[in-house]
Formats: sequence, C-alpha cells, structure tokens
Amino acid sequence: MSSNGTVSRRQKPPQVVAELGRPETPDETAARKAENSRKYRANKTINNLWLSLIVCVAVVIVIVLLVPRDNTSHLPPVDYRSIASSAQAAFPVPVASPDLPSTWSANAAEIRSSTGATAAATVPYWYIGLVTPSNAYIGLEQAVTTPTNGGTDAWLAEQLHDTAATDTVTIDGVQWTVYDNRQTPNDVGNASYALSTQSGATTYVLLGTATTEEFTQVAESITPNIQSQPATAVVGQ
Repeated sequence: MSSNGTVSRRQKPPQVVAELGRPETPDETAARKAENSRKYRANKTINNLWLSLIVCVAVVIVIVLLVPRDNTSHLPPVDYRSIASSAQAAFPVPVASPDLPSTWSANAAEIRSSTGATAAATVPYWYIGLVTPSNAYIGLEQAVTTPTNGGTDAWLAEQLHDTAATDTVTIDGVQWTVYDNRQTPNDVGNASYALSTQSGATTYVLLGTATTEEFTQVAESITPNIQSQPATAVVGQ
C-alpha cells in the first residue's frame, strides 16, 4: 500500500525467453510476431493451393464420368458384299462374304498381303472389318497358302501376336481353335479374342473385341465358304 492509502499493483516482470535466457526486447518481440505472421500466411497459401488442386481434380473426374463418349467407328461404312464380288477375280480361292443381319456393318473390305522374307513368301489375305450390333469389332481375315509362300503359319502367329491357343470349339460343324486373351496383361492388339480354322489352302482368323456370341454368329455365317474351299489355291485365277 502506498503512503497515500492507495493500493499499487506490482508490475509483472518481463517473461524470460528460454532461447535467449533473458526477456525479449521490444524489437525482438516485434520481429518474432512478424515472423509468426509470415509463416501463418505462407501456410495458409499452401493450404489454399492444395485445396484448389483437389477441387480441380474433382471437377475433371466429374466431367470425365458425365460426358458421354462416342465409341462408334468413325470410318464410313462400306458394302463388303459388293467389294467381295469384285475382289474374287484377284483372289485364288472363294472369298468369304458373311451373311449377316442389317444391324451389322463393315468399315473396310480389301485384299491385303503380309510382308514375307521375300516377295514369293508374301501371304495374300482377304480382310473385312466388321462392326457388330453392340458396336464392337471383329476382323475377318482369310489367308491363302500358295505354291511359293510356304504356308500361313508365320502369318497366323503375326495376326495373333504370338499368343497361345486356349481351347477348341465346334461351330456349325467346323472346328475352330480359340485364343482367349481377354485377361492377359500383355499387349495383344486387336486379338483380345480370336478364332482360327483351316480348310484346304485357306486359313481363317476372326479376331477382335466382340462378345463370344457375336464371334459365333460370324463363324456360322461363313460355314458354306469354309466348306467350299479347294485343296490347293489356283494362283492367277
């Protein structure tokens, strides 16, 4: 108590800073507060950046999920039956022209040739790119063994990306070898699923991304062609 009868408050001594071993000076206090404020703003900026990034990623995911994707073929349809009829004169065996409903279409039909070690080893083959009612793909390939190319074994391995047979199946009286690569992690191109068979001088391959039922439908549609193949190809026919 002071001499005039009033109670005086004892001033609290400055707090000792452990790192300094003494109280902070006013300048040190101001500097510390300024540094803490800077760190707070920096952390706030980083947090805002992360939040913005998360929001952007979420928006992209929503767009990808909601925007419809067009899986249709962008190649114009072709009349493979008419092309097959015209191609017959240049092909040494009867050309396969599957009899399929109007819900099927084709985006390519042509005679192709593999690249052999020599010109004589080249394997000619007829190709149709079929689009199924479910908008999947089946490639129909019909290769020919000629007196000079040594057979279609190498060609077949190339078309099937050297994959191994997994089964056999009889479709409409014709035995087909099955190559089911739907579960493989390897890159097999269009040979996710394939069927192959031989008749006379001709080797057939069906390959693509369609359902097993759609493959069966194509195989059934070319049974008459398979059964009509000659034992040997007449080159120059």
